[in-house]
Amino acid sequence: MPKNSLVSRVLEKAVEDFRYFLNRGYPRKPALEWVGNRYGLLADQRQLLHRGVFSDADSTFRLKRIVPIKSISGKDLAIDGYNVLITVEAGLSRRPLVLGDDGFVRDISGLSGNFRRTAATGEVLRLILDLLRRIKPRHTLFLFDSPISRSGKLAEEIRCRLREESIPGDALAIKVPEQILIGFSGIVATSDTAIIDRSKQVVDLAGHLLKRKKNLESLVRWGKRGTLGEK
Repeated sequence: MPKNSLVSRVLEKAVEDFRYFLNRGYPRKPALEWVGNRYGLLADQRQLLHRGVFSDADSTFRLKRIVPIKSISGKDLAIDGYNVLITVEAGLSRRPLVLGDDGFVRDISGLSGNFRRTAATGEVLRLILDLLRRIKPRHTLFLFDSPISRSGKLAEEIRCRLREESIPGDALAIKVPEQILIGFSGIVATSDTAIIDRSKQVVDLAGHLLKRKKNLESLVRWGKRGTLGEK
């Protein structure tokens, strides 16, 4: 693990115990509460476990669904908008990230329902659009949660930029993006476990962008499974 104010030998032991319980079928929520209380973990440390530690079976199942980023060339791509934006912004802002047992980079901020545009949002969009121009998916669909404030404006901005840059795609703000993301026939960009578990092919778009930008100083890596190979 890197030098990080949230990381300690106590946290490493908590990770081991939490994974032990998950591998033996214990319910996730009470197992995390028990481990967190036993080791006196802070709220952010509990989030590191929640977002990064999974049973061996779940990790293996999801790792098999990860495809290389180059695989989106010529394919339809659906982007879980806030999931990707918030994770990349966290990395650019040096907020804590975790590389999960299942191979996905996640933030631990819990900001998904309270997203507000920041100075970094434009940079994240630029990085995504640059990648789309380079790899050329057949069609890209950005999906945002309409209940979150100004989602419609954000989708409109992305639609305009896609047209300006001649990138085939669309952006929508809808009430439940998961209804499209789950079962999407192409490739899905997300780190949401519920969507990953019901998708055939997934890219860790946020992790890929942060790796290319070398903005991984705040990343906590577990030694067991986490890997940042070419995605």
